[in-house]
Amino acid sequence: MSITGPGSITAANVTAQTNMMNQLNTFSEELGTGQAAQTYSDLGPQAGVVVALGAQLSQLNGYSTTATTVGTTLSIAQSVLSALGSTGSDVQQAINQQGAFSLDGTGQTAVQESAASYLDQILSLLNTQVSGNYIFSGSAVNQPSVASTAAILNGTGAQAGLTQLIAQRQEADLGSGLGRLSVAVTGAGSNVVTVSQDGSPFGFQLASVNSSLTGATVSGPSGSPASLSVDFTSNPNPGDSIAFNLTLPDGSSQTITLQATANSPPGTNQFTIGATPADTAANLQTALTSAIGNLAQTALPAASAIAAADDFFNSDPPQIVNPGSPPDYATAMSLENGTPANTVFWYTGENGSTPALQTATAEVGPGTTIAYGMRATEQGIATLVANVAALAATTYSPSNPNAQASYQALCQSVAANLSGPPGVQTIGDIEANIANAQTTVQSATKLNTQTQNTLQDMLQGIDGVNQTQIGEDILTLQNNLSASMSVTARLAQLSLVNYLGPATG
Repeated sequence: MSITGPGSITAANVTAQTNMMNQLNTFSEELGTGQAAQTYSDLGPQAGVVVALGAQLSQLNGYSTTATTVGTTLSIAQSVLSALGSTGSDVQQAINQQGAFSLDGTGQTAVQESAASYLDQILSLLNTQVSGNYIFSGSAVNQPSVASTAAILNGTGAQAGLTQLIAQRQEADLGSGLGRLSVAVTGAGSNVVTVSQDGSPFGFQLASVNSSLTGATVSGPSGSPASLSVDFTSNPNPGDSIAFNLTLPDGSSQTITLQATANSPPGTNQFTIGATPADTAANLQTALTSAIGNLAQTALPAASAIAAADDFFNSDPPQIVNPGSPPDYATAMSLENGTPANTVFWYTGENGSTPALQTATAEVGPGTTIAYGMRATEQGIATLVANVAALAATTYSPSNPNAQASYQALCQSVAANLSGPPGVQTIGDIEANIANAQTTVQSATKLNTQTQNTLQDMLQGIDGVNQTQIGEDILTLQNNLSASMSVTARLAQLSLVNYLGPATG
């Protein structure tokens, strides 16, 4: 008879227990990772598919991160643009609600003082940063977008600021007092009134003339420099009129209309019909000279300030008056490029030939790239800055009898310009560009999420595990392992004595 010893039973049990322990470890790893395979070799022929799916998921995760970052930038940009638009409206409202004309010790009104504060707000907004990047600096995101308010208005060192440039431009536009025009009586009989420009880009420019004067031949403006003439061959009739249309430095226009009258002295905007055509010509010259001089003291300084601000903010490099040699702004004949040595450059970001929107791009999804760059020099923004700055930089003398009329002309121009003429970019247009980019980002993000979920499901189907089933399998395995180890422990305590009966006497 053969007796199987306890050692062989224990060895078999230990082998079974080892297998169960290994299987338990495998189940535990699967439960922890959610994956059936811990290495690519475990996947067999499906390994290549899993690698490809993983790469796509990684790429989509990158797109999602980019979309989140760009989305934050776009959201902040919209808030800034909205604030800029509101500031422009606030300036217009301040102009419309201003009280009586009153100058402070600096030669400015309360509205102008508030305009300086608004300008400071605007410039601060334009230096907004997102994650350390200046969003209105074009591609130079590490550079501030604009200079300080103090430097822009008042200059720094040898660099002229806007206040100085406006004063120089106003001197150049005024000339000898008639806005660079001259009015003379010429002709053999001294019966021809001639109005001439001086060939400079400053002051008034002759646009056209419309006449209903009987007995007068009107010609021009023509020639270079341009001039026009009114040749009286006989006297006009009372009530006949002539209108001189002038273009101002900012592109706006003014019309001087004079009516013939038999009264002497004539009324406002009239000239007296003389005894002879020569007398009538002389009277027209006097009336026209007076009317041009009045415009030169009222509408012209306002237009000059707007033109100087436009040349400063909307030109690259800024355009300034060339005073000639020796320097004399009243007789200047041209503009010249400002340089960093003599002029403050208000915009300090990148200003290349690439359209502003294209200076920042991002790929937010497969085949989906958005452009969302901005510069402070975009027309809608620069127009706001230029007009608010023109209002903030202009000063008036309390002793100037024309100060109020000139100031009112400036306010009217600024208010109109802040509304923006048709066909010219506005801040709203820039907001629309950013809104389009936001829509694209949102659509791309939604598509990325859908694609990620699909790829995750595919991976789960290949390499995933049913965690509920794995949990049940682990519990069953643990129970079996516990029972096996209990049996093994009992067998280990058996000896041959357990198999033998009790001893007999």
